[in-house]
Amino acid sequence: MRIALCLPVLLVLLAGGAAPAQDVPGIELCTHETRMERRTGCLQSNIEYLHWLITKNAAAAQQKANAAAGEIAGLKAEVAALRTTLAALEARLGRLEAAAKARPLPATPPEKPAVKR
Repeated sequence: MRIALCLPVLLVLLAGGAAPAQDVPGIELCTHETRMERRTGCLQSNIEYLHWLITKNAAAAQQKANAAAGEIAGLKAEVAALRTTLAALEARLGRLEAAAKARPLPATPPEKPAVKR
């Protein structure tokens, strides 16, 4: 059982050791290159990496700006709805105040019945 589990792991390790080296993307120090062709290639690689990075960051910024614009539009719609609700409530309050002024108040409050103990 242990051999059956160890065999795939061993195969992956052996296959991984034979893999060719890959360049890690990023800025390289090109001044160490003595041959002009290699220095030019290094600089070109740096330019390509920076261009890719700028494009990636611009796309991320645009996505954030679009999300913010959508949120702002939603909030503006909510504010408009709240303003209409507030106007309706103020109109209703005005009608209730007018009705209260039109109805005369009793001159004296009604007497309370005495409590017997």
